[in-house]
Amino acid sequence: MTCDSRYRYCPIGILHSPYTRRIDAPHQSTVVAGTESGEAVIATLELADWLDEQVLQDLQGFERVWLIFAFHLSEGWKPMVKPPRGGPKRGVLATRSPHRPNAIGLSAVELLQVEGRTLQLRGVDLLDGTPVLDIKPYVPYADAFPGSKAGWIDELDARLGRNSAPGLKRPR
Repeated sequence: MTCDSRYRYCPIGILHSPYTRRIDAPHQSTVVAGTESGEAVIATLELADWLDEQVLQDLQGFERVWLIFAFHLSEGWKPMVKPPRGGPKRGVLATRSPHRPNAIGLSAVELLQVEGRTLQLRGVDLLDGTPVLDIKPYVPYADAFPGSKAGWIDELDARLGRNSAPGLKRPR
């Protein structure tokens, strides 16, 4: 295996959320059924000290942003994983499992407010203390493809209902 040592990432901030354990957080940012509150929670993202506050200029006004983050509590990965909604094991790259070859995640969240060096967000599925690697504005004309096929997930949606959640999780 060859890894390129040029790739080194420093978090641009740390996310603070009410979710402290994996079993508490929703599986997707927009699917909160099955969580304790059943509602989208509010979280904050504190910009890292090494960044100038100007990096957040002009972000206010976007309704949603993409958070690119590190699954900092992920403990290795396997090529096949069992999705939380059921069914057979799937190739990890055909899932949104946090246990990936490179433990990097992507989540679209609602941007409520930009105040100084802090972003107030709603609808996160990230754990408290998650290192955020980057933020990109959500641009509807470029980022939304509502008619797109979703492979095996379409079959699951047909059987269980769209956006079905696996229900309350048990501690591991």
